[in-house]
Amino acid sequence: MHHDGPGSGALHCGGGLTAMTLKLSYPATAEDYRARARARLPRFLFDYLDGGATDEQTLRANETEWDGIKLRQRVLIDVDQVDTTSTLAGETCDMPVVLAPLGLAGMMARRGEVQAARSAEAAGIPFTLSTVGICPVEEVQTSVSRAAWFQLYMIRDRARIEALLDKAWAAGCRTLVFTVDLPQPGMRHRDFRNGLSSSGARAKALKAVQLLSRPGWLWDVAVRGGPLNFGNLSDVVPNAGDLDAFKSWIDAQFDPTVTWADIEWLRRHWKGTLLLKGILDGEDARQAVSVGADGIIVSNHGGRQLDGVASGASKLPEIVAAVGSETELLVDGGIRSGVDIFRALALGARGVMIGRPWAWALAGGGEAGLNNLLASLQQELRLAMTLTGVTRIADIGTDQLDRNSNPEPGKLGEQQ
Repeated sequence: MHHDGPGSGALHCGGGLTAMTLKLSYPATAEDYRARARARLPRFLFDYLDGGATDEQTLRANETEWDGIKLRQRVLIDVDQVDTTSTLAGETCDMPVVLAPLGLAGMMARRGEVQAARSAEAAGIPFTLSTVGICPVEEVQTSVSRAAWFQLYMIRDRARIEALLDKAWAAGCRTLVFTVDLPQPGMRHRDFRNGLSSSGARAKALKAVQLLSRPGWLWDVAVRGGPLNFGNLSDVVPNAGDLDAFKSWIDAQFDPTVTWADIEWLRRHWKGTLLLKGILDGEDARQAVSVGADGIIVSNHGGRQLDGVASGASKLPEIVAAVGSETELLVDGGIRSGVDIFRALALGARGVMIGRPWAWALAGGGEAGLNNLLASLQQELRLAMTLTGVTRIADIGTDQLDRNSNPEPGKLGEQQ
């Protein structure tokens, strides 16, 4: 069987969870929801969500390198009143977590972005809508009272950029997450194998077989959850419901000529909070601050762009050292638990973004599944705070790291 990364054997009938056991058990972790998502989604959609660039080395490192950061357990401290609330991009949050932007999220569950926004609001955290989400920003915003964050790429058509900025602002969005690590799409071998990167009769037949193997998804998402088009771009993309037509348009729109001057242009056009997502280098972080970004998201695009780059866990300390005192830092990539959230905060992040876990939970358990996962993450974070002796998010720092098990804080970023 093709290897799908960590935990891919969860559905083998000969080992691990059987299909019946999976159905009867209670999902407790992101990995549990991943197994459910895999059972429910057509193969090409699961692999699109789950996969990374080329050999997926960075994808794996994103998860495993959080594991190497050891916490310092403390005892006999009054931790009766542990508070997980924090402030991100000027917003009060019940925990320092943001749902990351995910393209095609509305194909993982029926009107997926709307369900995720509702779940995020119930959990007291921000939701970020992708430019290439299925649900348009207006639909998302009418379903919740909390303003979503909006994610945008720099595309060649600058008039389209301005129109999207105006559209997001008019809908109530005040925080813009601008993705800077996508001058061209990464090479994702799983997508190629499944025919997602190809057109023609063979690719269509391959996808059709995968779709027919998931009749529950076809009825719930494809039939009841339509229209499955790119809502924020439906007025400009020819035949926005056709994945092949959309891919051709978007591939032509990715702009490899973008420079820091374009970010300065963007800063002049966006009146709200501007966060740059995809920074993985201290020099780039300093440049981001100098052009007026309000914050940085340390990210390698979930291991989906350049394979072989360092994980967020290993690069975060370098960027904290470079600009941590000057700007707000978030980090994403491989965050799978409340303990991982705590690790990121201890290394100097203000908060984290989670991507795949929320989509797994939504695909595998619906809105209730995502509600449960977010509640579990908060409880894990609260427990990590309790057992390291801190009661406020602002108090989490390098003092909560085990000095003997970890490299010195300034050298954490050097560990590959």
